[in-house]
Amino acid sequence: MTVSIAILGASGYTGAELVRLISGHPGMRIAALSADRKAGRPMGAVFPHLGHLDLPDLARIDAIDFTGIDLAFLALPHGVGHDLVRKLPERVKVVDLSADFRLRDGAEYEKWYGRPHRALDIQPEVAFGIPEIHREAIAAARITANSGCYVATALLPLVPLLQAGAIAPEGIVIDAKSGVSGAGRALRETSLFAEANEGLAAYGVAGHRHMGELDQELSAAAGRPVLAGFTPHLVPMNRGMMATIHVAGDAARVHEVLAERYADEPFLRVLPAGQVPATQHVRGSNRCHIGVVAGREKGRVIIISVLDNLMKGASGQALQCANIMLGLDETAGLLAAPLFP
Repeated sequence: MTVSIAILGASGYTGAELVRLISGHPGMRIAALSADRKAGRPMGAVFPHLGHLDLPDLARIDAIDFTGIDLAFLALPHGVGHDLVRKLPERVKVVDLSADFRLRDGAEYEKWYGRPHRALDIQPEVAFGIPEIHREAIAAARITANSGCYVATALLPLVPLLQAGAIAPEGIVIDAKSGVSGAGRALRETSLFAEANEGLAAYGVAGHRHMGELDQELSAAAGRPVLAGFTPHLVPMNRGMMATIHVAGDAARVHEVLAERYADEPFLRVLPAGQVPATQHVRGSNRCHIGVVAGREKGRVIIISVLDNLMKGASGQALQCANIMLGLDETAGLLAAPLFP
């Protein structure tokens, strides 16, 4: 069986990654690609590294015929998906890579994104898109909200630990770092080479939008309100994301819970106790590596989680969700080994 896919917002980094991944997928074909300002151009003119592929030209969304489309990826700016999903045929499944459907509470959405949630009636139908945590909900959903990249990096280790009661809900500190591609392809002064290179900068301190997702999902896992400390940083590299997480617990128990939870997961690897992962070991892959180290202070544990922000943090995870939603092999199109060096 081959399913037909539309990628809406194909001229951005996450859209291009989806094209790259799906071009090698045994059960998917790309039937439509959209862009706004670049409509009418071939994909190879926008991303020369994809020029060898047989792809439809970029088109405006309103020019796409969704009659034969089985699933649409929405790699679009925040705020577009609320209205767009209403215009798509109900039989078309959706994986949204923006934040439009990640927050279930309308007031929380407005707090973090500064605008009303315009599709609260649809929100109960939406699954949160981290397969290792929400696989059953994703399989039954018409719409999946792909998690934020920082959020996936932190939740993959933290959710199982909170569910098992292996760490205290209080005092969680997440020190996270991302490559520049996490800011997207739009021109921003802070993303210019001369501005980002040879430097390390914190941003969104005590107010980053991903805190809404962290609050929601950590609280659900713990069964009580959880407010974790979270500080993101921009690192002068193209890809990669690392979260150094400080928690209260027993290191041996923390490692045991994570190793048991992820023993059979194809994209998760819990390193031997005391070993730490590095971003270059997951670059270009859909993998997440997790390390656990006992802190110097008794009862404190350091967890280090790494992934590729454009893959397991965005497009790779989105494809993983789509495979589940369509009843395909969850690993299809995603088994390529990391790029190294």
